[in-house]
Amino acid sequence: MPSRHPITRREVLGTVSALSGLALVHSAFGKTGSLTPTPAQTAGPFYPSPRPLEQDMDLSMLAGHKERAKGQLLDVTGRVLDQDGKPVAGARVEIWQANTYGRYDHPKDINPAPLDPNFQGFGVLTTDAQGRYRFRTIKPGAYPINPVNPNAVRTPHIHFDVAQGTQKLVTQMYFPNEPLNASDRIFAALGAAQVAAVSQIVPEAAVVEPGVVRIHWDIVLAS
Repeated sequence: MPSRHPITRREVLGTVSALSGLALVHSAFGKTGSLTPTPAQTAGPFYPSPRPLEQDMDLSMLAGHKERAKGQLLDVTGRVLDQDGKPVAGARVEIWQANTYGRYDHPKDINPAPLDPNFQGFGVLTTDAQGRYRFRTIKPGAYPINPVNPNAVRTPHIHFDVAQGTQKLVTQMYFPNEPLNASDRIFAALGAAQVAAVSQIVPEAAVVEPGVVRIHWDIVLAS
C-alpha cells in the first residue's frame, strides 16, 4: 500500500525560491508601503461539522487509501502578512471546500452531486517563520445554491480561516479567469477588493511535479 506523498522541506524551499517574484503582488498594494487587507467573507453554511478526524495539509489523500481524490491536483501556497508586508509566523490556517463535483461532506449540503470517499475536505496548519503555508488539494467544483433557479451557481472557491493572536480573518480564495466569477454574487459583492481575493497560477516552469497546478495567494491581515 503506497504511503502518502510527504511535503518535504526541500520542496517548500524550492517553491519559495520559484515564487520570489510573486511574493508581494502589485495588486495587494494600496498606498506606498502599505498592503490592502484581504477582504473578509462569509464562512458559509458548510464549515465542517463535525471536523474530519484527518486534518493535515494534504486534502487529496487519506491515510490508508490507495487512491487520491478525483479532480485537478493543486498545490495552494502563499504567505500570511501584516499590512507592512511583514510575515506573520505561527498563524493558524484552516481551509475547507467542496470536492471536484461541487459537493461538501456536510449534513446540510443537499446537492445531489456525489461525495468523494478519498477527499478530506478540510485541512489545518501553522505558518512557518516566514509566514508561509502550503496545502495539497484539488480544484473545487461549482455548485448550485438555489434548487429552483439552476442559474444560481457558486463559482469555485476555497474557504480560509486565519488566526494569529487577536487577529482573525475568514475569507475565500478564488481562481483567475474563472467564467463563473462574473455571475457569482458573493464574489461580485467584493467590488474593488475582488482583485485581492483572486489567486495567481504559478508559471509551469516552477512546477516540479507533473499534473499538479500550483496556486499562489498571499493573505494580508488588517492591523
